[in-house]
Order: sequence, then structure tokens, then C-alpha cells
Amino acid sequence: MSTSLLRPPSLLRLLGAWRAEDSAEPAYRQLAQALRMLVLDGRIGLNVRLPGERELAAALGLSRTTIAAAFDRLRDEGFLESRQGSGSVTRLPPGRMEQDLPDIDMVSQGNILNWTHAALPAAPGVGRAYQAAVQTLPAFLGELGYDPLGLPPLRRAIAAYYERRGCPTSPDQIIVTNGAQQGFSLLIHWLAGPGDRAVIDHPTYHNAIQALQRAHVVPVPVGLPAQGWDIDAMEAAFRQTSPRFAYIIADFHNPTGRSMDPATRRALVAAAARTHTPLIIDETMAAMGLDNMPPPPVAVHDPSGRQVITLGSASKIFWGGLRVGWIRADPQTVAALGRLRTTMDMASPVVEQLAVAHLIDSEEGLGTRAEMLRGRRDHLLGLIERHLPHWRVESPAGGLSLWAELPRGEATALAAIAESHGVRVAPGPRFGVSGAFERFLRLPFTLPEEQLTAGVERLADADARLHARLPRGRDSLAAALDADRLI
Repeated sequence: MSTSLLRPPSLLRLLGAWRAEDSAEPAYRQLAQALRMLVLDGRIGLNVRLPGERELAAALGLSRTTIAAAFDRLRDEGFLESRQGSGSVTRLPPGRMEQDLPDIDMVSQGNILNWTHAALPAAPGVGRAYQAAVQTLPAFLGELGYDPLGLPPLRRAIAAYYERRGCPTSPDQIIVTNGAQQGFSLLIHWLAGPGDRAVIDHPTYHNAIQALQRAHVVPVPVGLPAQGWDIDAMEAAFRQTSPRFAYIIADFHNPTGRSMDPATRRALVAAAARTHTPLIIDETMAAMGLDNMPPPPVAVHDPSGRQVITLGSASKIFWGGLRVGWIRADPQTVAALGRLRTTMDMASPVVEQLAVAHLIDSEEGLGTRAEMLRGRRDHLLGLIERHLPHWRVESPAGGLSLWAELPRGEATALAAIAESHGVRVAPGPRFGVSGAFERFLRLPFTLPEEQLTAGVERLADADARLHARLPRGRDSLAAALDADRLI
């Protein structure tokens, strides 16, 4: 696996306010702790080369001795490895300890509240759209019934949808797929092969990571800073790893909920153009604005139409049962994808395509559930503040879930215990690579309020049980490492 370099400005953005001036803890220990947590959280990926000691000392305004002591501590703990010609490279300690979970009788499967799905029941109008589709169907019965590019009425409706969002689009720039997931798999097969690399923002949608791994494409994670995206780090990854493409969720990011501002969108496209890196922009959450709607699509900043490929889907907007998605790209790319698609499947079902065309044309269901979701989001935030006040959770402006930060790296252990308390949650490592994000949980606010209340209460019980048996005051992995050194 190739090694990428994290430059000082990007590392400083990730570190933030890492040093407590009034702390008795030496600066080298504070710095080592901050870097350790960035690696554990996945904000600094594995196999990443940190800046040299002299360079980092100048950037942080510290002595080189302080930097060397921090790096030595991280090497002793197993979070850094010195490589000839590659400097100090991040890694995880060998044989990471699993949490020693207690033996607890499992709650019966039927009593478990499944809190892992960020999805909603059908939007108003879906039933009427199917009725309209069935009424329209006879006009298509004299045709073959499949078109690898999609039915013309739906392609026109999707193109008009982009036009309304400020992104000029023609129907020949659209190919209809069986959901965005199939669209992404199609793009992976077209753009990359086994052993190739793809840059991802980190964390990201777990099914995208799995799709890359199934295709034997190596994900190159670029950690998200405290706010926004680090385009300098993204461009450095483009230059250093020569990826076949980058996969980015710019609108109400899954799982963090953040949305990319117009200036960052423009900078991302410019960086991709300079390095000749195709961008796959996942817009499946673009209609899920709660406090505001996102800026115009990233593709607006690609007037040539050859740099940005956009994924969309009806599943989040209208209903998960509508397995209809689409890809927006230049006409030549769409034609090539259509030819490739015939080797995988022939087309999407006609009735579902007609139903989605009706929904998009009428805009029925678009934005109608925002008020309900805002109420559930705020209800969940209040529950966490009341029952789990030691967790850190920001209110997302859109999307379908919260990204909850725990005080310690115990998400997998907590999820295991939570199942025994009757609630199933998605721990942070599901949304990262190499075991990252052990301090995070994704908590959707798509369930009814009474179920959200029950979920938080059960999760709080599990959290209390876990803390009754784990050491307090430090990250559990760091504590275990110290214990190992004493043995």
C-alpha cells in the first residue's frame, strides 16, 4: 500500500486547540494524546506519513525535542512506525485488544429496537404515483420493456430536476439505475480495477466502503476536520496516491450531516481538475435539508461536464422501496455506462420508473417531511442531553442521523452491550476503514419519538453498565496499552 503525506497545515487544522495551557501535563504528552485520538477516530488514516520533526516543530511553535518525545511515545504505544525513507507512518497497535464483554442473557430478537437504518417510510403521494404509473403503462406495453439508459420520461424529469437546482442538464446526461448503490458499483467497474485506489472522505457511507472492498479497490481515507472538508489534504491525496476516482458526499454527509459550502465545492472541483481525478459526488441526501437546503450541485462548478459524476436516488427522497437511482455525467460517459450495464442487468423496472417520473415532475414528497424530521432531530438531541450529557453531539442542518461522539473509544463494546439491553445501534467503525471511529455512534432520527425515547433510555442503561466495569479517565485502549507495559 502506498504511503501518503499529511502536510503541516492540514495536521494543524485536524489538531485544533489540542493544548491546554493550564494543564500540568507536559506538552509532548498532550500532543501524543491528540495525535493518538486523531488516528483512533480515523481523522488521520493509517499508513499516512506525518510531517518531519523539524517541520512540525516550526509549524506548532514547539521545540524539536518536544516533537521527538511525542513521536517516541506514539512509537512505544504502536501508533507510529519509523520506515527508512518514509519518516514516521501511522498505524494501529498490533492485536488491538477487544473489549472484555460481560456474559449477559440476550434479549429476544423480537424485543430488539433496530436503530441502525437511516430511512423513512413512504412519502405522501407514493401510492398515487404508482396509480398514475399503472395508468400510463399501456403506452409502453408495445415496446420491449427495457432500456439500459432508462425510460425517456424519467430521464427528462431528472434533467429538469437538475435544471431547477441551477445545474443545466440534458436527458442524454442521465442514466437510470436500480438505486444509487447499483450506480456506484457500475462506476467502480467502469473507472477502476483490482488494486486501484479511490479517495474517500472519512467517515463515509458504509455501503460505499463495502462496494470498494468487494471490487478489491483500495480506499484512501482523507479525514474530515472539525468543520467542513480539508481540500488541501484531499488534493495531496490525489497527487500522492494517483486514485482512479474520489467518492465524496457533499450534501448532508452520511454519517456526519455536514454540507459543503459553495467555495469548498469550487475548490474541490479545481483540485480534481489539476490532478485529473474524476469526482463521484453522492447526492442521495441532497433533498434532506432541515434548516436549509444545500447550495447548487457540485457539478455546477464543472462547466466542461467531464470532471464531476453525480449519483442520485429516489430512495431517500420518496421511499426505500423505490429502487430507482441515476447517474449524471457527460453524454459520452453515459453511453459507455449504458453499454457496460448490459453485461450486469438490462434495465430498471418500468412501473417504478414511471412512478418516480410522476413524483419528480409533481415535486410531490420533496421537502414535505422536513418539519417532522426537525421535530424528531430536536427530540433526540434533547434526550441525549438529558440521559447522556457526557456525549458530544452537534445538530446537523440536514440528513437523517446524528454523529454522536463518546468520551472514550468504546463504540463497539457499547453496541454489543446495547443489544442485550434491547437496542441495536451502528458503531462508528462501520463508517470507516481499519477500525477507525471507535468514539462514535450513528443515531438516526427517523424513528417515531416514542421509539427514540426508548432507544436512548436503553442506550443510557447500556452505557452505565459499560462504565461500571471499564476504567475511567482515559481512552480504554490507551489504558490497556499502559497495563500491558506494566506486565
